[in-house]
Amino acid sequence: MKTAQAPLLLVLALALCLGGARASAEYNYPNNRFPLARKPYVELPLGSIKAKGWLHEMLKRQKTGATGQMDTLYPQVMGPRNGWLGGDGDQWERGPYWIDGLLPLAHILDDEALKEKARPWVEWALASQREDGFFGPAKNYGREPGLQRTNAEDWWPRMVVLKILQQHHSATGDERVIGFMTRYFQYQLKTLPEKPLGNWTFWARFRVCDNIQVVYWLYNITGDGFLLELADLLHKQGHDFTGMFLKGEDLARFASIHCVNLAQGIKEPAVYYQQHPEKKYLDAVRKGFADLRKFNGHAQGMYGGDEALHGSNPTQGSELCSAVELMYSLETILGITGDTAFADHLERVAFNALPTQITDDFMYKQYFQQANQVMVTRHIRNFDVLQHGTNLVYGLLSGYPCCASNMHQGWPKFTQNLWHATPDNGLAALVYSPSEVTAKVADGRRVKITEDTYYPMDDRIRFTVQIEDKGVSEINFPLHLRIPGWCKKAEISVNGKPERSAAAGEIAVIRRAWKSGDVLELSLPMQVSTSTWYENSIAVERGPLVYALRMEEQWTKKKFPDEDVTRYGEHYYEVTSPDNWNYGIVNFNRKKTAEHFKVTVDPSRQKAKYFWNLKNAPVQIKVKAKRIPHWKLYNEMTGPIPFTRLKPGDDYGQPEEEITLIPYGCTTLRISQFPVVK
Repeated sequence: MKTAQAPLLLVLALALCLGGARASAEYNYPNNRFPLARKPYVELPLGSIKAKGWLHEMLKRQKTGATGQMDTLYPQVMGPRNGWLGGDGDQWERGPYWIDGLLPLAHILDDEALKEKARPWVEWALASQREDGFFGPAKNYGREPGLQRTNAEDWWPRMVVLKILQQHHSATGDERVIGFMTRYFQYQLKTLPEKPLGNWTFWARFRVCDNIQVVYWLYNITGDGFLLELADLLHKQGHDFTGMFLKGEDLARFASIHCVNLAQGIKEPAVYYQQHPEKKYLDAVRKGFADLRKFNGHAQGMYGGDEALHGSNPTQGSELCSAVELMYSLETILGITGDTAFADHLERVAFNALPTQITDDFMYKQYFQQANQVMVTRHIRNFDVLQHGTNLVYGLLSGYPCCASNMHQGWPKFTQNLWHATPDNGLAALVYSPSEVTAKVADGRRVKITEDTYYPMDDRIRFTVQIEDKGVSEINFPLHLRIPGWCKKAEISVNGKPERSAAAGEIAVIRRAWKSGDVLELSLPMQVSTSTWYENSIAVERGPLVYALRMEEQWTKKKFPDEDVTRYGEHYYEVTSPDNWNYGIVNFNRKKTAEHFKVTVDPSRQKAKYFWNLKNAPVQIKVKAKRIPHWKLYNEMTGPIPFTRLKPGDDYGQPEEEITLIPYGCTTLRISQFPVVK
C-alpha cells in the first residue's frame, strides 16, 4: 500500500511541539490527548456532514425501507420485548446493531421520526446502569426461535451500545454519556481480571477494538489516567491480531477465523497504535490486508468468508456483515494513519460490494454474495454455513438475521467519514461522494463546502465554498484532497484557473484565502485497467469501480414454507437469467489494455437519483470475448474457473463475440473475474 507520509509526519511534529499533557484546545476539533499519538484526520461531530445527490437517495431509501421499519418488520427481536428495552427477548447484538445504523442515519437526515425510534434505546441503556457501573439486561431469558442463547452479562453487545452512546453524544452533547461511560469503564477495570473478555463467549475477544476505541474517545474528553490502564488490559485480553498478521499464516488457511471477527478486528493494531505508537502495529495492519487479498481476496474488495474464512474462489460467499464492518474498520484506520490506500479500499467496498447485496428499496438483503454469481436460488452450496440453502436469496432474515440488523450502518457511517478536520485547522475530503459539510476552520470561523459530483460514475468533483459567519469576507484555511491510487495524474483548478497537478496516492493541500462562491474543481481521469485474481483470472476496473458481465435478471418472489416463516420471514426473491455467462476475454495484453475496451457513458443515467441497478447503469464497457464450452454450471454456481496461463490459452473453437460490462454494484447476476482466451 502506498502511504501518504506528509499528514502523519505533520501530526507527529505537532505532538512533539505541544509536549506534556496539553489538551488540543488550540484546535477547532479535539485531537488525541497526550500520550496518545495525534491523528492526521479528526472526525467531525455527527450531523456536520449531509448527503446529497445519489448518496442522499440511498439514505432516504434506508429511511423508507428496512432501517426505518425494523421494529415492525422484525418485532420478535426489535420490538418492545427486546432486552435492550427492558423486555424478556433478545439481549445480545441484534437490537444494538440496528440502532448503531439508525441513530447516525437519523442525525445525518435530521429526521425527527427516526430520532424518536432511536431515543428509547438510548434512554433505556443510560437508565439501566447499576451502582457498580454495569449496565444493560441483567437476566437470562429463554431462547427465541432462531436466536443464540447468550449470557446477559456478556461484554460483547455492550461494545455496540458504547458506539451508539458515543455517536449520541457527538450529535447532541448529552453530558450524561460521560459519567455513564466513566462508571462503566471503572467497572470493567475492576471486573475484567476476574471475568475476562472470553468469560462467556469468544466474540468480545475478537471485537475488543470497538471497546478500546470508545475508551480512547472518553480519555480525550476527561483525561482520566485509569482509562489508559483499561485499554492496555483490554488489548492484552483480546485476540492478538498483531501477532496473527505478522508472525502467523492464519490468513492462508481456511476456517482460521470467523469472517466478521476479521472485518471488525483487523483495525485493532491500528487503534492500539495510538497508545503505543510502535511501527509493528501499522506493519501488522498492512500485512493483514495484503495477505487477506493474496489468499482470500475477491475483485469487489471483499474476501471469501461464508462465516469461516474460505479462500479466493469467486464462488465462495462474502458476508454482508463483513462488508459493513470492513468499511467501518477502513474508516477508522484512515483517520489514524492518513494512508490513502485505506480510502481506496473503502471506496472499492462501498461502490462495488455494498450496493449489490441489498435490494433497491432497502427491504431485502443477501447474507452472502459471490464475485461470480449466476444464479440466486434456494440451494445448498459450498459454504461454511448452509442455513437450509437460503444464503444467496434476497430476504429479510434469510441466511442468518445478523446482517438484517447490522447492514444499516454501512451508508450512514460512510457519509460521516467523507470529511475530516485537520490539525492545521482545515478540512479534508478523503472519500468522495455528493455531500455538504458545515464546520469550523482557521480560528473558529464556520464554512460550508458543497461537493457536487456523480462520482464514482464520473471523474469530476466540484467544491463550492460558502462562508457562514456574517461580516466575514474571506477565510484563510487549507483544503486537503485525496488523490486515489488508481489516478495517475489529477488536475485541480480554482475559479476556472489551473491550480496544480497531483500524483496518485498524494494528499493535495490547497492553501488560500477562500471567499464565498469560490469553486474548486478536481479532475480524476479514469483509465481502464485490470487486476489478477484466482486462477489468474482478471477483473476489469475503471476508477474505483469493478466491472462485471451484464446479465438480464428475472426476479421471482417466493413464499417460505410455513415451517420456515418464523426463522426466515414470509418471502424471499430468487434471481435467474437466460443469458450466457461462461465467457473468457479475448487476446488480452496488459501492455495494450486501452485497446481492448470501449467505454460509453450515458449522461442522463449518470444524473439519475439512483443508478445502482441493471436498468440505470450509467457506464458500459464493451470487450471481445469467447464462450468456454466446458465451463458449465455446477451445483447452481459457475463450475471451476478455467486457469489462465501467462499467455492466452485455447480459443475452444468458439466465435468471437462482444460482451457488455457494467459497474459491479449495478449487477445482481455477474461474472467479475474472467479467464483469458486466445
